[in-house]
Amino acid sequence: MAEAQSSDHPPRLLVVDDEAAIRRLLLTVLESSGFVVHEAENGRLGLAAAAVVRPDLILLDLGLPDLDGVEVIRRLREWSSTPIIVLSVREREDDKVAALDAGADDYLTKPFGVPELLARIRASLRRVVGQAPEPLFRNGELTVDLARRLVLVAGEEVQLTPTEYEILRLLVTHAGKVLTHRQLLSQVWGVSHLEQPHVLRVNISNLRRKIERDPSRPSLLLTESGVGYRLKAEL
Repeated sequence: MAEAQSSDHPPRLLVVDDEAAIRRLLLTVLESSGFVVHEAENGRLGLAAAAVVRPDLILLDLGLPDLDGVEVIRRLREWSSTPIIVLSVREREDDKVAALDAGADDYLTKPFGVPELLARIRASLRRVVGQAPEPLFRNGELTVDLARRLVLVAGEEVQLTPTEYEILRLLVTHAGKVLTHRQLLSQVWGVSHLEQPHVLRVNISNLRRKIERDPSRPSLLLTESGVGYRLKAEL
């Protein structure tokens, strides 16, 4: 298994899940990958543990016995910017959107693959370092130089409209994280456009034609069906 990123201390993870079997599985997997793991079996204990432990990342189930996971996310976001990855059996799109809009950074549906979980954890932890995006993003043939507002595909400069560039900039800044339709619409066009998802779809389609090798089968700018979009991070 991949090792956790090096730092002054091994990254501390908080697992909030009412299923003891899931907590045991995550404890085994995460500790063998170099993380320090703390546990909580319900939402109130999870909130208390987050305040005491100050974890580097939280893995949170939505179906908790005392507080709904979305409410836990809202309360955490009142005082903490710690990355939150939701692990839940809920597959409905509106559940995913509610969690992400409340402030979750990512969402994995149970059952999940261990390699994917570790990759999502690493990507979330990397985004936290310094709280500022790297000025240069690379993945495959795509290079985005934020400092120079320059986009290259296979070494050739690509001309984007201001709107296309702003969408790409947001996705680069949050590479690996799902941005919901609502988040993108509000940040690019403003809250007056929240009910106009077609505007976003058109611009995403145009952006894919310019940065993807095969726009009909995108490998970089990924769709999270019914939820939003994710720019694949270099892992």
